[in-house]
Amino acid sequence: MRAVALGGGHGLQATLSALRRITADVTAVVTVADDGGSSGRLRRELGLLPPGDLRKALAALSDTDRRVWSEVFEHRFGGNGALAGHSVGNLVLAGLLEVLGDPVAVLDQACELLGVRGRVLPMSSTPLDMEGDVVGLDSDPTAVRTIRGQVALASTPGRVKQVRLYSSNGERGEPEACPQAVQAVLEADVVLLGPGSWFTSVLPHLLVPELHEALVNTSARRVVVLNLVPQPGETAGFSPEQHLDVLSQHAPALRVDAVLADADSVPTPDRLRAAAAGLGAQTLLDRVALPGMPGRHDPEALAASLTAALERRTDRWR
Repeated sequence: MRAVALGGGHGLQATLSALRRITADVTAVVTVADDGGSSGRLRRELGLLPPGDLRKALAALSDTDRRVWSEVFEHRFGGNGALAGHSVGNLVLAGLLEVLGDPVAVLDQACELLGVRGRVLPMSSTPLDMEGDVVGLDSDPTAVRTIRGQVALASTPGRVKQVRLYSSNGERGEPEACPQAVQAVLEADVVLLGPGSWFTSVLPHLLVPELHEALVNTSARRVVVLNLVPQPGETAGFSPEQHLDVLSQHAPALRVDAVLADADSVPTPDRLRAAAAGLGAQTLLDRVALPGMPGRHDPEALAASLTAALERRTDRWR
């Protein structure tokens, strides 16, 4: 089974950890709009793709026999010097990008080093800029402010209404998709969106025209995996069904086959089912949270639920 997971950060790591329990043919398509932390520093200083989310995807798919390399990739330098805050993997990817130039070739090399099962691809071969419309930042609750930057949007105390994505060449042009990512989506048997930061990790894939078109037209089964809890800033106060409403607003033509959510995270299942039906999807409520760790998915439980969704096992639907 050819599986493609789209996202970024810890949410994508959860999906990839679950998928690798189901199939060896997994492709991660990773957002490249990060402008904070180590990734932001390398992006500003070297003009390269932000490597952080790419590194996390590589680590999630790495071979268990190369655990040492995976741990080294994830190791972050401490102290107060120039390396403080940088992870080893970010620096390795930055070095490969400067030497090889082609991000796809760089990630394929990194996959070999880490024994990755599958492939990691950027959603675009160039860094992207993000901006969004936010309300709730002024005395007038309906006043809309434009907030620029992925980190600023992810941490805003206001309510994000809509996001936009641009190429980072100063001309605010349309972002161009990585051709290999588009091909992977079109050739997939299943495509997953979420979990993750909804406005800054999940929705950006729908804002790249060629990738959007591929997601709409692919013959793959499309599955949306919802977050376990609302995220401070981006989706504070959002209900599960509001996540689907926002998805539909940004991609009205997108149809979905299944929506997977944690049963304990959905206070009004009927509302979620209605929102999912509006996207053409069935709803699978299951217990997929990691015990004792609110907000984190259990890879084993998520893999079992994804298997049920893909096999259309009606005994798991409610």
